[in-house]
Amino acid sequence: MSDTDKVFAGSIPRLYDEYLVPMIFAVYAEDIARRVAALSPSVLLEIAAGTGAVTRAVAAALPGGIRYVATDLNEPMLAVAAQRQAGDDRITWRQADGMALPFDDAEFDVVCCQFGAMFFPDRIKAYGEVKRVLKADGTFVFNVWDRIEDNVLTQEAMVALEKLFPDDPPRFMIRTPHGYCDKTVIRGDLERAGFRDISIETRSEISRAPSAEYVATALCQGTPLRSEIEAKDASKLQAATDIVAEAIRTRHGSGPVEGKIQAIVIEARA
Repeated sequence: MSDTDKVFAGSIPRLYDEYLVPMIFAVYAEDIARRVAALSPSVLLEIAAGTGAVTRAVAAALPGGIRYVATDLNEPMLAVAAQRQAGDDRITWRQADGMALPFDDAEFDVVCCQFGAMFFPDRIKAYGEVKRVLKADGTFVFNVWDRIEDNVLTQEAMVALEKLFPDDPPRFMIRTPHGYCDKTVIRGDLERAGFRDISIETRSEISRAPSAEYVATALCQGTPLRSEIEAKDASKLQAATDIVAEAIRTRHGSGPVEGKIQAIVIEARA
């Protein structure tokens, strides 16, 4: 993992929330919310909450009287989330490292995490922390992206960027968001951290965007892919966005865009 892969700062949090959340994250947030609500937690922890896509969905699905702690490593992302969810006194926002959770043992009924596990430098250690803060028989609910080949628009964007950077194309999307999708590895990591009753499910959805330009802006400017592009040549960010937009437009037309997205959803008992 590159040093820039975990950096969500500058304009990235705003663009992430405005573009990526409706394009690819919201539909999976609703799925996580349904799963969490079915477990009827009283005390819930979310790690890698980002700009709060899951937090908003889960909070809407749960009754009053619960305690919900939402955390993320990146304070700029949490600031957006807290602003979007202002006024819900059930939720506490807290900056926290998923590999060193600042909570007591056996504090939570459920821990949830949307598309965050791929960013943990040591996943077994992070899973061990999740297990530690879960009550006996508590549940860890999370998801990760499947192979980039099963996520059409992102795959097309990466192919397009190879034309702009033929000698050293950006690899963030392949390396990190889509780099942890082997179900055998995921199960093994959870088992080594002490989890049991592990359920792993592939879930396909459709990503929708109003235009090719929207997709290109979301991917090239609303993720750490932006930092990788700028590290290669800061003057080429707009050119990168334009070449991705053109590739998407060529494949999908000048109007609204649709493409398959696919994730892996996991539930595990402590």
